[in-house]
Amino acid sequence: MQTKSEYIQSTIAELIKEGNTDALIQQIEMLSSKEVVHLIGHLNIEEQMKLLTILPPEEAAEVMEDIPEAQAVDIFEELDAKDAAAILNEMESNEQADIIMEFDQKEAQAILAEMAPEEAAHVRMLIEYDSDIAGGLMRTEYFSFDENQTVAEITEDLRAYSERYKYYRLKYIFVTRSTGQLQGVLQMQDLLLAKPTTYLSEIILPEVLFVKDTATLDELIDFFDTYDFLGVPVVDKEHHLVGVILRGDILEAETERVTQEHLESQGIVGGDELRTMPVLIRAKRRLSWLSVNILLNLIAASVIAYHQDVLQSVIALAVFLPIISDMSGCSGNQAVAVSMRELSLGVVNPGEVLRVWWQEVSVGLINGLVLGLLIGIVAWVWKANIFFGLVVGGALCVNTLVAVSLGGTIPLLLKGMKVDPALASGPILTTVTDMVGFFLTLTFASLLLSQIGGL
Repeated sequence: MQTKSEYIQSTIAELIKEGNTDALIQQIEMLSSKEVVHLIGHLNIEEQMKLLTILPPEEAAEVMEDIPEAQAVDIFEELDAKDAAAILNEMESNEQADIIMEFDQKEAQAILAEMAPEEAAHVRMLIEYDSDIAGGLMRTEYFSFDENQTVAEITEDLRAYSERYKYYRLKYIFVTRSTGQLQGVLQMQDLLLAKPTTYLSEIILPEVLFVKDTATLDELIDFFDTYDFLGVPVVDKEHHLVGVILRGDILEAETERVTQEHLESQGIVGGDELRTMPVLIRAKRRLSWLSVNILLNLIAASVIAYHQDVLQSVIALAVFLPIISDMSGCSGNQAVAVSMRELSLGVVNPGEVLRVWWQEVSVGLINGLVLGLLIGIVAWVWKANIFFGLVVGGALCVNTLVAVSLGGTIPLLLKGMKVDPALASGPILTTVTDMVGFFLTLTFASLLLSQIGGL
């Protein structure tokens, strides 16, 4: 018996084969965003191409906006420039720019040449900005009129272009000078109640909050935490109105950043990864981290090789070596997580290494003593040798202190060196805690070998 997802997939695949546009539109419109994502991910590339070329551009654009950006880019790369441009014309400006930025220059220019001139001009402006500042996060769909226009002219314009305007997410009306500088905002009630011959300059609210196009994502997050606005205008250094930013876009960007940092901390390098991507690309992204990590682990393993005589004499230590390294690594990762969070919020900066280190030492000392005591008692009871317990417990205690010290400060140091702390903190911490944990355990054991030898 088919599941609902299997039924949807087989139905859509059959309609694609038949080329039944009306039925396809009807079926797609019945699906939720999550169902669209699942469907596209399970169609083969040929079916994806046919679906997007059979559907009208506006329907295809809605499908592309539902699926993850990485998957959308892969599909766009398979379309010819004319088909890709037709779909992009119907997408929101920020989505257009995000996708175009993923193409190489030649492919991007080919698609832009096929797009509507106004749409292409907006995209060219947006892609000049970095993706994590206001200019790269804003959109160009907003209401903007000249202060010298009358109420009658504005209401006529709104009626004439109502089909286009109904898709604008932000319903504020911004008023500018003839040179493009932001002058104020117009309340809808004032527009409706004013006489048709009234100039906008007479009824605008001149005090309007705005953000600069160079504002960082953290600054934008702070802005929307402070002000309960749906959106805010964006101006350049000459105070020209260049776009608007929506609260939802900032929340999405913040979520994407957290997701990306998590992926990088787990060794997924080079952007998002989906299993619909080519196998070689996925393998390359993972190997770029794993190949470095294996070298770092060989360094840690060399410590054991150097003390192999001690390990042979006290074979019971082999049981506790992974426990000591793993527990210390967990403590260190907690410290990394807190530092990463504080860096993203702006609570700390790279120059506060010593303050952060001291705060982590305080926690590490308490946790190290407690964890060391617990594991030491277990080792003592198991082998009925208090010195064995001291070796194991002491190693875990000291290594925990080392781990939290490194975990708290490494992200700050890497950030200060312009290295992505999310990507590099994990491998460095893992290697050092393993190496130090092995070294401490085997060194303490060698010092007390006469008391614990033969266990």
